[in-house]
Amino acid sequence: MSKLRIEEIIVVEGKYDAVKLSDLVDALIVPTKGFSIFTSEETKQLILRLGKKRGIIVLTDSDAAGFRIRNYVNKIAAGLPVKNAYVPALAGKEKRKSQPSKEGLLGVEGVPAEAILQALRTAGAHPSAERQGRQITYTDLFELGLSGTQGSAERRRIWLSAIGLPPRLSKKALCETLNSLYSYEEFLQTLPEEFREAP
Repeated sequence: MSKLRIEEIIVVEGKYDAVKLSDLVDALIVPTKGFSIFTSEETKQLILRLGKKRGIIVLTDSDAAGFRIRNYVNKIAAGLPVKNAYVPALAGKEKRKSQPSKEGLLGVEGVPAEAILQALRTAGAHPSAERQGRQITYTDLFELGLSGTQGSAERRRIWLSAIGLPPRLSKKALCETLNSLYSYEEFLQTLPEEFREAP
């Protein structure tokens, strides 16, 4: 089955939701880490920054906690293009859990794939075009002294702060985020002149 390509970022509650979704769609998926979204300025800023560029789809569980997180994301993203995708409230328990959730409902990770895809379609997920140009890679980050080299952590922190991205993005999340925001050429233009040459 080919993955559904989606332009918007998809905000989910946790890493298991993100794993399930990454098997179904080609999109940038941002987990809130549950209620951590209420206190994590980095996660909020990442959602807002990417949401301005691509739009946002909120896909949370059908329980009270999921709706609380959904409402919060909608509130902080007021004024941005936000779509809400709703999975059906299905009774059950995820395979990895020993007991069902407090409300006895499956989370996004436990809902059948077709129900998730239908929720995204119903929400009006915008199909994305084929990516143009070459991808930004881990090798690019290394060669530019932004990862895996002496002083790279400080260089990366300075640069990410300058372009409005959280300084603690993992290498994988950084590449995904950069590829969602920039072409390779645009990415190079975000770097200070002295960063464009390998250290």
